[in-house]
Amino acid sequence: MADTSAPGYEHADTRNTSADRCARESDTIQRFFLRPFFLSLTIGVPFCIYKMIFGISILRAAIAGGTLFAVAGWLIIIWAIADLLMNTVYSLQDLLHLKARFECCTLAQVGRFFSGPMVFLALDTLLSFSIICLMLWSGWIATLSPYELVLWYVATTLNLVSLSVVSLYNEIRRV
Repeated sequence: MADTSAPGYEHADTRNTSADRCARESDTIQRFFLRPFFLSLTIGVPFCIYKMIFGISILRAAIAGGTLFAVAGWLIIIWAIADLLMNTVYSLQDLLHLKARFECCTLAQVGRFFSGPMVFLALDTLLSFSIICLMLWSGWIATLSPYELVLWYVATTLNLVSLSVVSLYNEIRRV
């Protein structure tokens, strides 16, 4: 009979192989990518910046376009500020290990009332990407102040690099 106290004969559930360690570390990294703090920092806050800059750009256009543009600009700025505050508190709740009392943005919060916050969050994402496209295709991106451009670049960098890192990590994990 084999000596089960010798190295290599541990029970499978107590063995600490490098594959087991990698799997645990991998799960830890994956959990970090799914944490509200990471998602808010790399998606929510950049989307708020895009909305804010878009609202400011609409206010600039209001000089030529009239009152309707001004109202739309202010509504988008208020929407951006509300989402920024919600993302900030949502992240803090996560960092403090508190249960989230509300969603990360206004549209997702509306969706919560209809038992579909993720549908409304996807709508918010669509609107945010549409804002990016409008800024680019309208040419308004060229009218931004240096400060606004830096904010736009920071938001874009956070958003795109994080997406790339998460995609790369997931592909490495899959292989």
